[in-house]
Amino acid sequence: MQKLKRILLIVPTEMTRTPAFDRAQALACATGASLHMVAFDYVQALAVAGLFDHEAMTRAREGYLQVHRHWLEQQARLAGGQVTSEVVWAKASPGHVLDYVNDFHADLVVKDIHHVPALGRAFHQPLDWRLLRECEAHFHLVTEARHPNPLKILVAIDLSHLEELTQGVNEQVLELASTLAASCGARLHLLSISNWSVVGDTSTSVSTLSLNESLRDAVNDAQEEAFEVLASRYGIDGHRRHLLTGIPHAVIERFAQQNEFDIVVLGASHARGGDMFIGSTAERLLNHPPCSLLVVQPLA
Repeated sequence: MQKLKRILLIVPTEMTRTPAFDRAQALACATGASLHMVAFDYVQALAVAGLFDHEAMTRAREGYLQVHRHWLEQQARLAGGQVTSEVVWAKASPGHVLDYVNDFHADLVVKDIHHVPALGRAFHQPLDWRLLRECEAHFHLVTEARHPNPLKILVAIDLSHLEELTQGVNEQVLELASTLAASCGARLHLLSISNWSVVGDTSTSVSTLSLNESLRDAVNDAQEEAFEVLASRYGIDGHRRHLLTGIPHAVIERFAQQNEFDIVVLGASHARGGDMFIGSTAERLLNHPPCSLLVVQPLA
């Protein structure tokens, strides 16, 4: 079972307590992990003033940051346990945040999800999308914390890669999800979307309905067998096993909403890299998240 040792919470610049605070603190308490809170703060007017009077700007900046530090330290004290906090004088740009996150080497990064309209995504890549693709740690995007300690966790596995049905990223996703479920006392459900497979040398999943009958039956049988093997390996009972059909991101979104899951856990990409099946599914779920998402990064 995978153990979480270090959790990093990315705090909004505004001094406002958000659902990610409650979720990060609950997970740290349940797993025994340390929690570090970091906020990025930068005031352009103070930076410009420093061009004319550097010493005065330094004093003003430190006074401003001290207020933010004091507020964040209060949140850390409320959490109890192994909690530290930090305010970084930098814009919360994707580049700055990614550099900090990857240098910190957390086991899990927690952040409030930030919805960006489709038109906005067309002109620049939002922070959540950059973190999803480039964050080296597992990444938890929080929509709400109705249950800070999650009660129901849905694991969506990718059985489209026939050479790694019961190992690789599927095993890593289930390892992390089972760790959280055991630590939090949550019910763990397993979901797979059948009738999709990677065929030949391509990296894109195609519908098995397009294959000839004998090949389609062989692929479906192998996937169903792997699904049952993984469910049994992680102690998931029959009534918590869900093998469905349809477009992956649409099925996951609908199923998670209808059954009121607290977290959907899935892989960021398949281990072979590229524009992979679950990777694109995670990004599409980010457009319309049915609940909080936990994206598991494949081991290097």
